[in-house]
Amino acid sequence: MRKILLLAAVITCTTAAFSQANILPAPPQKGVMYIKNAIIHVGNGTVIENGTIQIKDGKIEKAGKDITVPEDAQAVDAKGRHVYPGLILPTSALGLIEISAVRATNDTREIGDMNPNVRSIVAYNTDSKVINTLRSNGILAANVVPQGSFLAGSSSVVQLDAWNWEDAAIKTDVGMHLFMPSLLARPTTGRFGGGMPGGPNPGAQQTDPVKEGLEKIEQLKAFFREAKAYNGNGANEETNLKYEAVKKLFSKLQKFYVHANTVKQMLVALDFVKEFGFDMVIVGGSESWQIADLLKQNNVAVILQQPHSLPTATHDDVDQPYKTAAALQKAGVLFALSDDDSQTRGRNLPFNAGTAATYGLTKEEALAAITLNAAKIMGVADKTGSIEPGKDANIIISSGDILDMSTSNVTDAFIQGRKINLDDKQKQLNDRYEQKYDIKPKKGF
Repeated sequence: MRKILLLAAVITCTTAAFSQANILPAPPQKGVMYIKNAIIHVGNGTVIENGTIQIKDGKIEKAGKDITVPEDAQAVDAKGRHVYPGLILPTSALGLIEISAVRATNDTREIGDMNPNVRSIVAYNTDSKVINTLRSNGILAANVVPQGSFLAGSSSVVQLDAWNWEDAAIKTDVGMHLFMPSLLARPTTGRFGGGMPGGPNPGAQQTDPVKEGLEKIEQLKAFFREAKAYNGNGANEETNLKYEAVKKLFSKLQKFYVHANTVKQMLVALDFVKEFGFDMVIVGGSESWQIADLLKQNNVAVILQQPHSLPTATHDDVDQPYKTAAALQKAGVLFALSDDDSQTRGRNLPFNAGTAATYGLTKEEALAAITLNAAKIMGVADKTGSIEPGKDANIIISSGDILDMSTSNVTDAFIQGRKINLDDKQKQLNDRYEQKYDIKPKKGF
C-alpha cells in the first residue's frame, strides 16, 4: 500500500511540474483578419511605416501600406506599436528538459556515442511550462536538438502552440547533430593533471585527447562511407537503422549540424563538406570570425549559440563574442543567433540580438539573425521567418523595441494566425504574490 501511495505521489508531482492546464492551444484561424496601423519589420531588412497585414486562414496574404481594411473586418489596431515575425530559437533542448536537477524530467540523450537514429521530436513535450515563458518574449518557434557526446541524432523545428508533437512539428528531422571532440591537449602534470603526487590519480597513464578525438572522427568518416554505400545500393537484404537515419545527409535534404567552437574543430569539420558534400552548419562558432572567409567559400552557415559569454581564447578581446556576428555579416556568412544559457532557457534571444546590434549590426540585420536567417538555416523559410505573402502568420506585436530589454513588451502574438495566450507560470506567480502582499506595481514595470 505504501508503494502505491508513493507512486501516486510521484505521478501527481510530475504532472504538476509539466502541466499548465489553463493555457490551451488556440483554435484555427478562419476567414480574413487584419493587423493595421503598424510599424512592420518584415524580417528581410524592410520596414513598413503605418502598414497593414492581411491574414486569411492562418496565412499571410498581403503586407504593405495600400491595403484597404473593411469597416466590419476583424482587425487588430497596432497604432504606434512594432510588428515583427515570430522569433525563432535555432538551438534548444526545449520540451526535452523541464527541471535540470530532476532526472525524471530530462529526456535529452541516449547512451553511447553513435545515435544517428535518435529523433528529438518524439520526446518533445508540448506541455512544458518553459514554452510559455518563451512565447511571452516573442519566441514562437524552436529547433529542438538532442544532446550527446558525439553523433546525437536529428533535430526538428516546432511551433510553440500545440496539443502534441505531431501538431507542433513545422518540419521534422531537419538536421543531424555532431558534438565535436574538444581536440585540445590537457596538462598531464600539475595540480589537476593526475601525473604528480597529490593529483586525482597519481601515476595513472595519461591519454592524448587530440589523438583520441581524431580517431573518433576517422571512425565517423568510415561510418559515413559505409552508410553512403548502403544507401546507394537500392534495396538491401537487411535494414540498418543507423545508415537509414543519415540517408538525407547525402541528398542535402538534411543539414549536418556540427557543434564546435575552436578553429581547429571547425577545420576538421570542413573535411565532411569536402569528402561527402554535406550541407553543414556550425553550432557554437565562437572563433568562427577567424575563418569567416573560409566558411563563406564552403557555404557553411553558423549559429552563434551563446553571444553573452567570455571569449574562447584568453588573448581575444573581452567583447569579441559581441562583435562576431558583425564579422560574419561583413564576410557574407549566413548566420543566426541563439541563447544557450541554462538559466534563461532561450528567453534572452531577442536581447542577444540587441547586443549584436550595438556591436556592429543594424537593428534589421540583428532581427534577421533571429527570424529569417534562422528559418533559412533550418530549411523552413518557405513557412516562417518573415512577414511575406504565402507564409504562416507567425507574428508578434510589441509596444517597444523587441531587441531592447528596457522597452520590449509583447502585447499580442499569433501562430498560424491564431491569437495565442501569453500567460505563463512566472506571470501567474507574480500576480499571486502581488495580491497576497497587496503590492502595487510601479509605473513602467
